[in-house]
Amino acid sequence: MRDLVKDSKFLSLILRHKPETIGIRLDDSGWVEIDNLLEALARHKRPLTREKLMEIVATNDKKRFAISADGKRIRASQGHSLDIALGYAPCVPPAVLYHGTASRFRQSIEDRGLLKGDRHHVHMTSSVDTARAVGSRHGKPVILSIDAGAMHRDGYEFFLSDNGVWLTDHVPASYIDFG
Repeated sequence: MRDLVKDSKFLSLILRHKPETIGIRLDDSGWVEIDNLLEALARHKRPLTREKLMEIVATNDKKRFAISADGKRIRASQGHSLDIALGYAPCVPPAVLYHGTASRFRQSIEDRGLLKGDRHHVHMTSSVDTARAVGSRHGKPVILSIDAGAMHRDGYEFFLSDNGVWLTDHVPASYIDFG
């Protein structure tokens, strides 16, 4: 199991941030042919079998990866720092979404809202438990409630990734309940 986690983290690095690490290129939507990925991983001393890759995709608790409908390509579901057009259509979010963060970031968020930083979007969830787990990775967790319904009514666009993560460009502090 430990190797699966290690391999999953490396795939996240490759498919979200640094494909050049193993000499591959992602298309404009973040896809790469699975055969090309596996060949590049082997050349760079990080070999994976197709079966192991599919196990990583299937068992990743955050569903970070998506396989194309024809089963020939893979991409990260979201979280890219690369210029990728994921092609998600705008949709209506639930009335309330949650964002988990560490308490040390609270003041900055109160001042500027939630910013996407180096990523394409701010990430949110419909689950308080998921938000708490995300916030716990970075220290003492703070769970922020976002009035996504009001944001949507005010013209902000929301997208739902393949793995159920809600995405938007920015969450102004006025829409956040710091509880």
